[in-house]
Amino acid sequence: MIRFGFSYVGLIYLAMLFIPNGFWAKNKPEGYEEEEKKENKILLVFERTGEVLLCVLALIFRDTNVRPGSLWLGWLILSFAAMVLYEIYWIRYFKSPKTLADMYSPIAGFPVAGASLPVIAFFLLGIYASNIFLIGAAVIMGIGHIGIHMQHRKMAGIKSGRKKGAKITLGIVQVLVAVPVFIVIGISVFFIVKRSMNYFSCFIDPYKGIDEQTYIDINGQKQFISIRGKDKSNPVILFLHGGPLSPDAMVTYAYSNDLLDDYTFVCWDQRGCGRTYFANSDRDNSTVSFEQALDDLDVLTDYLCERFGCEKIIILGHSYGTVLGSRYVFDHPEKVLAYIGAGQFVNAGASLKTCYDDALAKAEAQGDDTSYMKLAYNNYLEDPSYYNYNAAFKYCSGYHNRMNTNIVLLQAFESPYLASDDFKWLLKDSDMEIFDNLAGDLVDTCQTIDLREQNGYQVPVYFISGSDDWSCSYVTMTEYASLIGADYKLIENANHNVQADAPHEFSKAVKDFLKTAG
Repeated sequence: MIRFGFSYVGLIYLAMLFIPNGFWAKNKPEGYEEEEKKENKILLVFERTGEVLLCVLALIFRDTNVRPGSLWLGWLILSFAAMVLYEIYWIRYFKSPKTLADMYSPIAGFPVAGASLPVIAFFLLGIYASNIFLIGAAVIMGIGHIGIHMQHRKMAGIKSGRKKGAKITLGIVQVLVAVPVFIVIGISVFFIVKRSMNYFSCFIDPYKGIDEQTYIDINGQKQFISIRGKDKSNPVILFLHGGPLSPDAMVTYAYSNDLLDDYTFVCWDQRGCGRTYFANSDRDNSTVSFEQALDDLDVLTDYLCERFGCEKIIILGHSYGTVLGSRYVFDHPEKVLAYIGAGQFVNAGASLKTCYDDALAKAEAQGDDTSYMKLAYNNYLEDPSYYNYNAAFKYCSGYHNRMNTNIVLLQAFESPYLASDDFKWLLKDSDMEIFDNLAGDLVDTCQTIDLREQNGYQVPVYFISGSDDWSCSYVTMTEYASLIGADYKLIENANHNVQADAPHEFSKAVKDFLKTAG
């Protein structure tokens, strides 16, 4: 959203707007000049201001152009339909006797169609582009343009000509159609406003800083990265998302905005997921593996070091990203300035045991039946598969504060960086069968990893967890921190998505650690 560039769609709309008006200038209805002299001056200011704004804004934002595959494409179709209807209105007018009644007549239920349809078209175009400026300009023009035409129609004494019964029926139909439409539009505009506020609350000067979403070649695949920072000379933080295969670049703004004064923050949709998945034709994820992820990470690290002229970067991992990050940092300390683990993974079995022990104690204290929980946990001990792990964890999670996924969803809807591919991946990610097929190898690998066998880090290490994190047990994390001599922070009332639950406290902890890490 709010991306500058030439809009050919805007040019087409303006041509569809002005060409009929050029013909109309020579075919004005009789008496129009007299009505024009009576125009409300305030409405006229709104109309002229809106026209100038739309003429400029329609051309300078490339997000209004056609984006094949976009989930928002329906708004563009509706917008263009309004413009086509506007052209039909003019064809009808030019074939008519060209009276004031012809000019101010409705079409397809739209009153004063010559004024309302282009305003609706540009308004919907603004929703399609998630561009609050274009929406605002359409509203300004609508107040003036529609208001003046309604004033003309009233002063000319023009009525609809429909019988009373027909008018009532039409009115009921219009209300039934308009109410849900206005609700959907209202919700859409609300989130566009929120997204715009979040965008401008941390505006980045493009000359000194960087705000880029792009794809780079990594080991034969186009892979998505987002790079944001207010000074390109700042140290680089590379964020490794969790899951596995659960990219969340669109929501990292919630806490990374607090870091952008001092750091360049990079997000990466790893191989086989998110925008990277949809950018490549080989979508069977046959090349996805833990070793491949490490190799991809090494290529990306070299790319960032070369691009930003640094010898080392900072690795910040979350959940599964801490598995990938910990192993990479351990193997390549020469390329890493510091490592931060959020919701640090240590070992699946050890984490589940602490979760189970705590849940069992709470269940027994309440006098609950624990037989199913015990059976599920014993099944995991006999066969430590992801399926059995998940089954046991579900029984235990009922005795712990669950992750508030609504926070993450709200942050996504309010994100300036949300894209259609993010939505499409969420739909895939929510289907367990599809997820197992795409991420099975990585999930199975995580069941075998024990970071307690990995000691002697050669870079500063810091962990941040929520006090209610049982997904990657904070208890196991603290034990591991003691084992390797690392410092850590527990954030109260936060769960596994600690950065989403407490974004400002999380980012402060990151900055405080990095100040001491050098």
